[in-house]
Amino acid sequence: MASIFTRIIQGEIPGTFVWRDDEAVAFLSINPISRGHTLVVPIEEVEHWIDLPDGLASHLMTLSTRLGRAVQAAFNPVKVGLVIAGYEVPHTHLHVIPTWSMADLDFRNAATGVDRETLEETATLIRSHL
Repeated sequence: MASIFTRIIQGEIPGTFVWRDDEAVAFLSINPISRGHTLVVPIEEVEHWIDLPDGLASHLMTLSTRLGRAVQAAFNPVKVGLVIAGYEVPHTHLHVIPTWSMADLDFRNAATGVDRETLEETATLIRSHL
């Protein structure tokens, strides 16, 4: 059975994308810890990040860095955090999160949802810095 992320990647479920290439996508979290919280996801379903092929792992990190710089430019946070947890969805994903303190890396602070208009505005802002 395809993961929810595969279903988003394939367009079966709506997603607000900021990046897509042959190996990975990046889309906004629908439960963001802060505005600009972006998920970097390989197209290939790999459950645990330590099982990623080296080239794909490198690509995800390079993409996360590029997105982190765009998020930094868009929102001017103190830092841009990067979290790889892997408990929520059995499909590797990297969280790129604008942060102003360590509390901004606590998933208990995630929003329970965000409206489509805000997601689109946020995506446009991030894309303008890529």
